[in-house]
Amino acid sequence: MKSFRKELWFNIPQRRGFLNITTEIAKCLHDSGIHEGLCLVNAMHITASVFINDDENGLHGDFERWLEELAPHQPLLRYQHNLTGEDNGDAHLKRTVMGREVVVAVTAGKLDFGPWEQIFYGEFDGQRRKRVLVKIIGE
Repeated sequence: MKSFRKELWFNIPQRRGFLNITTEIAKCLHDSGIHEGLCLVNAMHITASVFINDDENGLHGDFERWLEELAPHQPLLRYQHNLTGEDNGDAHLKRTVMGREVVVAVTAGKLDFGPWEQIFYGEFDGQRRKRVLVKIIGE
């Protein structure tokens, strides 16, 4: 069995944002030489997420509004975590809701998606570099 590992780095200039990273993951798969197996994509920061969904701007706006309703950024004193001097208590909750990682089957050298599926990096406390782990195993 082969194994491939790569870290991708992202810097979202805003506090929050969604970035389609499907092309970068497909390139990792190509570089791995693996044709049958599994591809893990993992946000390695506790205020960022990796998830699979549709690449549609209205949906992304819906995510933004829904997440802000669930865990509004303000007021900062709403979150005990922020009493430590941080201001990202909401970002930890948003990450928990959107998920830490995805696993995609690899079939015939391609990411084996359903209709409309794409891989996204979600940022909830941006304005600095954060990494995503890509780990592919198989033959």
